[in-house]
Amino acid sequence: MSKSEIDLLTAEFFGAFDNRDGKPADVARIRRLMLPGGVIVSTNPNFTAYTVEEFIEPRVRLLADGRLVEFSEWETSERTEVVGDIASRFGEYRKSGILDGEPFEGGGTKTIQFVRTPDGWRISAFAWHDEV
Repeated sequence: MSKSEIDLLTAEFFGAFDNRDGKPADVARIRRLMLPGGVIVSTNPNFTAYTVEEFIEPRVRLLADGRLVEFSEWETSERTEVVGDIASRFGEYRKSGILDGEPFEGGGTKTIQFVRTPDGWRISAFAWHDEV
């Protein structure tokens, strides 16, 4: 059951950024999917470490202000290991959208760390590396 729960949580995570067909992205749901003290790291193009709130706020603006539209990202492959109440997922992803009027596509690698809490599985940390 744990792997299927983690699969659903991961899909919900990727879906938080989707604003295709004029629907609003729900980046704020990251607060529910992650532990409050979770750590978020981007390694490329610039190394940046975020708190949950530092990560959410600029993405809410970007996905709601019309600069980034028709955006989605999705996992293309993954490896997940579950041991007791911890899990680690390493996956490739793709993304596409229209940024400032210009279509783009990209992808990269994400690693997501999960813990099982009394309320179910939550993300404790994630990091990503965008392809250049």
